[in-house]
Amino acid sequence: MNKGFLPIRTEKSNMHTKSPLRIAFISTLFTPFIQDDLNTLKKFYSTKERIGSGLSHIIKIILACFRTDIVFCWFASTYSSVAVVLMRLLHRRSIIVIGGVDAAKEKELNYGIWLVPWKAFFVGYALRNADKILAVDKSLADKARTLAGYDGSNIEIVPTGYDIDFWKIAERNNSNAGVLTVANADNEQRFRVKGLDILFEAARMMPEVSFTVIGLSEKIAAIFNSPPNIKVLPPVERKQLLTYYQNAKVYCQPSRHEGMPNALCEAMLCGCIPVATDAGATKNIIGDVGFCIHPEANAAALALADALLLPEATHLSAREKIASRFNKEAREIKLTQIIELLKK
Repeated sequence: MNKGFLPIRTEKSNMHTKSPLRIAFISTLFTPFIQDDLNTLKKFYSTKERIGSGLSHIIKIILACFRTDIVFCWFASTYSSVAVVLMRLLHRRSIIVIGGVDAAKEKELNYGIWLVPWKAFFVGYALRNADKILAVDKSLADKARTLAGYDGSNIEIVPTGYDIDFWKIAERNNSNAGVLTVANADNEQRFRVKGLDILFEAARMMPEVSFTVIGLSEKIAAIFNSPPNIKVLPPVERKQLLTYYQNAKVYCQPSRHEGMPNALCEAMLCGCIPVATDAGATKNIIGDVGFCIHPEANAAALALADALLLPEATHLSAREKIASRFNKEAREIKLTQIIELLKK
């Protein structure tokens, strides 16, 4: 393995010394929070991304393993298992970040890679044999231990981090502020996993309140008869999303299954009062700010009504809850520390 150097931060120049360590960044998805990790690694290391799926992606992963010192895989999958096997044979290092679906086995929702036996076999191998498993929340670490059937000694909790200078509070027009939900749901399974049926039913109980759902396809909204007080929008860019967060008073996360919900954290940084179901890391995120509820429409409607009446000071408390615990720099430092220890 190449000899490298610890990333050095210089306050005056804000410059970084880049290590010669070679990293292959592997993922089947390329969401904003995954891109954030890629940008962090590129800042400190020679990093090449391999984003994709299918046979051609497997070939690219194999080739990358021979040209790298550490593989960094977002999500435990059959693809990451290929990387772990090869890196072990080459006596090199592997890291897997687990974020949600890779620690799910929800039969009622038909959700989670662990529902497919052959995939579960490979994912279990990857988790047990990777040098480091980074879980974004303790709830996912516990599920990974149980599903993979091992002690989880290679698991470390490293929460996702957020740019607190970008996600910030702006002046709200409280006469127009309503309820916002962000959920990528382009099929019926995702609609139920994200609990949007719960949100729809709660909205019908609150016809005087305006709701906005970003990321839901119009086709799926029509299938489930979207209430007239819900505005449905396609996915939007971060700058646009920032404006929606800043204009909403309440952010609702009605999911039946979650990892570390990024949209919830972003919304709270922008001062949204959270109402979220007790799924994944949501209870840990919300703490004593906002409302953590059971995935049920009556509970959601009651909590949303209460949240809309909370005073202005609650917006600041919501922001502080995230800014003090889940900032981007903290994750950046932790990731580089873990990589530096692995290369020794």
